[in-house]
Amino acid sequence: MQTTLKSQVICEGTGLHSGAPVRVVLNPSVANSGIVFRRVDLSDCPVLAAKWDNVIVSPLNTRLTNTDGVTVSTIEHLMAALAGCGVHNVCVDIDGPEVPILDGSAATFVRGIVEAGLTRLSAPLRAIEVLEEIEVSEGAAFAKLSPSTTLQIDFAIDFIDEAIGRQHKTLNMANGTFVRELCDSRTFCRSADVDAMRANGLALGGTMENAVVVDGDKVLTPGGLRHADEAVRHKMLDALGDLYTAGAPILARYTGTRSGHAMTNRLLRELFDKPNAWRWVNCDAKIAARLPGVGVSMADLHAVA
Repeated sequence: MQTTLKSQVICEGTGLHSGAPVRVVLNPSVANSGIVFRRVDLSDCPVLAAKWDNVIVSPLNTRLTNTDGVTVSTIEHLMAALAGCGVHNVCVDIDGPEVPILDGSAATFVRGIVEAGLTRLSAPLRAIEVLEEIEVSEGAAFAKLSPSTTLQIDFAIDFIDEAIGRQHKTLNMANGTFVRELCDSRTFCRSADVDAMRANGLALGGTMENAVVVDGDKVLTPGGLRHADEAVRHKMLDALGDLYTAGAPILARYTGTRSGHAMTNRLLRELFDKPNAWRWVNCDAKIAARLPGVGVSMADLHAVA
């Protein structure tokens, strides 16, 4: 069955790139409404559906737009929390153009969702089953979707900074894995990149409190890493959030090497451009038991380091 929230979830913070304060309210919604964002700071409260074909390609974040040019950016951490907690329908009221960065992870969103709880709706849930291998690439970077009975994420990164270096991780995302393994992993960047972004008017809200900043073999963020492989875990978090813009849970194995937001969106566009490469499936009890958010509880959140 489809789900929504039992009650509102409210989160406040600043935008990573704008540095402006922003308030997000997750509201319970009706069946088949999906994930939508509503810009309540604008006079007509325009609505943006969190769908792959509304995504503007960007290497830094995932940004939605509508036909009037209204945008909401940096949605990926919130989308990952919704996917990882099994929320299928929600209206996100936001009073600015950028979702708050909070601590750089999805943990705050997850905590709010788990505390609010979910309500089952009287409507069947459908998932997207990948039937054929789909791949996109650019240089040494690539992303691929392969047939699978459950969502798996296999990710590899390779950075020159020794504090990150080469990292590889594979996880089956069923039954709370996201909450236990990924949700607290923060966005990361090189110190030199922060300076370059700020020189170009970006990352104005970035601090050592909402990102892991590295310089060579040093982790500059106070307290260090939450996980030895926090960087690749965060890339997996991003991938889950970006995949949820498909509009439904995906049954596939996602393989990414040096992939990012833009490449995952290209992958979804390639998938939906090939009607024979996927199909809708009704989620019976057996399929539903393999989805990321099924069975998530406060115990899973408490297991987060």
